[in-house]
Amino acid sequence: MLPLLCTPPPIWLMRILFDHGTPAPLIPFLEGHSVTKAKDLGWERLVNGELLKAAEQSGFEVLLTTDKNMASQQNLKSRTIAIVVLGNSQWRIVQRYVRRITASVNAATAFRENGNAL
Repeated sequence: MLPLLCTPPPIWLMRILFDHGTPAPLIPFLEGHSVTKAKDLGWERLVNGELLKAAEQSGFEVLLTTDKNMASQQNLKSRTIAIVVLGNSQWRIVQRYVRRITASVNAATAFRENGNAL
């Protein structure tokens, strides 16, 4: 009798949170990562500092946002979450930059794996 082969559960590289402006069609391009939309957690009304705090407390490692002003509105030095800011929220435009976006997310992954904080 042959032993049963079990498939191990997937290992997610990063837990990523999409804010309310991040286009959902981007999700399949972040293969290997665990992506959650803020709306699915009931966080669509949280803004800036509140959203960052909730995301960090829930173990998210990357926030994908379309809020270009977040860095100027928040003190990000003490944050443990990496923030990737998209230049636009319209999928027809964002899709042109999928490789750059995934590279940014993966760079955050590599940086963390080396024991560094962002």
